[in-house]
Amino acid sequence: MKNINILQNFKSYNYNVRQLFVVNILTQIGLGVFMVVYNFYIRELGFAETVNGKVIAMSSLAAALILIPAGVLSDKIGRRKMMIYGVVVSSLFMFLRSIFAAESLLLISAFIGGIAMAFIQVTAIPWLAENSTKEQRVKLFSYHFAVMMGANVIGNLLGGTMTDLFLHVGQLNEVWSIRLTLLLGSLVFALGIFPLLKTTESFKNGEPISFSLHNFKPNFPPGQLKIILIFAFASILIGFGSGLVIPYLNLYFADRFQTSNSTIGIVLSLGQAVTAVAMIIGPAVVRKVGEMRAVVILQLLSLPFMLVTAFTQSFLLAALGFLFRQALMNAANPIISSMMMDKVDNSLKGFANSMNQMVFSLGWASMGPVSMTIVLIYGEYWGYSIVFSITAVLYLTSSIFFYFMFRGKSTANSQKSLVKTS
Repeated sequence: MKNINILQNFKSYNYNVRQLFVVNILTQIGLGVFMVVYNFYIRELGFAETVNGKVIAMSSLAAALILIPAGVLSDKIGRRKMMIYGVVVSSLFMFLRSIFAAESLLLISAFIGGIAMAFIQVTAIPWLAENSTKEQRVKLFSYHFAVMMGANVIGNLLGGTMTDLFLHVGQLNEVWSIRLTLLLGSLVFALGIFPLLKTTESFKNGEPISFSLHNFKPNFPPGQLKIILIFAFASILIGFGSGLVIPYLNLYFADRFQTSNSTIGIVLSLGQAVTAVAMIIGPAVVRKVGEMRAVVILQLLSLPFMLVTAFTQSFLLAALGFLFRQALMNAANPIISSMMMDKVDNSLKGFANSMNQMVFSLGWASMGPVSMTIVLIYGEYWGYSIVFSITAVLYLTSSIFFYFMFRGKSTANSQKSLVKTS
């Protein structure tokens, strides 16, 4: 019965929303394949772990630099065009990143690929908000993130399994086993352009939105900038913490427990799977305690599992800790997105989402080299224990800040009262 309700909800969304779901499935499967083995590709090319940190930093820095201009641009010229550009250029540079073997080319392609990926990041949430009603958004955003996670599950499983298959059955060396996997992931990602081309976009007054440098700036109604900055500050704390550990989870499992590529792919894909389930459950938590409390409760519940992963020497406990932390922490994301889209004026949705994504990317850009340096200095056990612990402190700080900024107010409040509370 629950599955029937989900299917009925999905059918109630308009054509643009349904097509974006197909885009997400294809691009996230491709990205899941790519990202689960890309760190190993850099390692197998013979580079030090710090190069992995530099690559993550370059990609995240590019996103941080372009997200706000991209968000404003999407508000001016439309979401569809931005997403098309993003998918085309991202897939091209995923292909190039799969082939390049020189450090300089790896860094340059990561930077340009990060810019293109930002075009997709910044437009998806405003696109969904503009193609749905307020009543649909919490569930819609939950389904959106759940589908992304579910597609990532498939990608992670395929990534680890294909690499081992090419290595052991195809008798290829490590570099070519990973390279072929990366190329296949890039191809699946590129297929996302076809459903996107089927979408249409309605503009104000039925006319395409004109763009010029003169109008390339957001206009802030009273109180709106303050709301956007509150969400941004909470996001940058999460970004700092996330940037310390999330890009290197595959290295963590490989270094501490000497696990195979397939096993790592299975664990990471299970993390995405349980997160997808948790995101679907998220709206039920919102109905019980409200949006703000749901965010804080889910984030705080994830912290003990983060610490278990940090200090355990048991692979089983590490995997379980990772799964529960992943599910609980990420289950709050669609709720935060829904809150932000409700509180922000339509003319600023792209800017607000891009600001949130930008500061999150800044966290990844700045913490990538820090994380790998700590691991190199303190070793595979204490190095990872330290970075996981720092992440737990940053997540806790963000949750406390979020609570004090939005406590006592429900999402049903008027825009005026929401501005006042921030």
